Amino acid sequence: MTATTPQATASPAPISKPATRATTAPARSPGAAPLPPPDPHWRSADGRVRLFKGDCLSVLAALPAESVDVIFADPPYFLSNGGTTCRAGKRTSVDKGAWDRSQGVEENHAFNHKWLAACNRVLKPNGTIWVSGTGHVIYSVGYAMQQQGFKPLNEIVWEKPNPPPNLSCRYFTHSTETLLWAARNRKSRHHFEYDTMRELNGGKQMKSVWRLTAPGKSEKSHGRHPTQKPVSLLQRLLTASCPPGAVVLDPFNGSGTTGVAAVQLGHHYIGIDLETEYLDLTTARLLEIAPDLRERPALRVV
Repeated sequence: MTATTPQATASPAPISKPATRATTAPARSPGAAPLPPPDPHWRSADGRVRLFKGDCLSVLAALPAESVDVIFADPPYFLSNGGTTCRAGKRTSVDKGAWDRSQGVEENHAFNHKWLAACNRVLKPNGTIWVSGTGHVIYSVGYAMQQQGFKPLNEIVWEKPNPPPNLSCRYFTHSTETLLWAARNRKSRHHFEYDTMRELNGGKQMKSVWRLTAPGKSEKSHGRHPTQKPVSLLQRLLTASCPPGAVVLDPFNGSGTTGVAAVQLGHHYIGIDLETEYLDLTTARLLEIAPDLRERPALRVV
């Protein structure tokens, strides 16, 4: 990413992260030509889907400016600091790895500045971005968005009807996540499928609280990811914000749920991740719902 980190007071310390997170980008002088795009880790037969293995900032810097309609990002929540949760009735650690550990308020905020700036560059003038998070990170993300000139559109509350209980009994049970929806800038004329959302809501305006269940076993049949989102959530937000045949990008691809929803809705998809394991998981999920995406071997001339 060529842009500097606006108004950030500190640069993020190096963080060892798996596929879903990235922290550094190659140094480039202002105004330099885009870097050559890397070869995709996997590309669909029709070219509609491209999965890139690498640091999201490096890959984003190589993509054409103003080439993406909608971005969904699920960045580190910085939750992996020794806490526990309840899973299948048992106490278990919430630590997901070094990539999810807080490096301090300033470093975390500088990191959010960097990847948001990289995303802003590739968004089309009327493009929009969705970012999910909890209170551990979402306020930093919202502040960084405002500092960089994004136009806030909505704050969506995703309510989980059956969250894990709070075992300490010293807090309210955590049962929501926040999604921020923003346009690229104040001049953007963002796309919104108002009539479709109203129809899905029984003929009434859809509100900003969405009650949706977490991913079930069927969505994890090819493997698990610690921060996996339900397909229903991605289907709804992409349906609401994508023009026909949109280019959708996820800089923290993870299990590939964004790609699954994008393909189901007839859009193009770009996913970026550092871990081969999760890119292969994404490929398996995509081929399950759309076998025609499989690369075909070249014809042999005899």
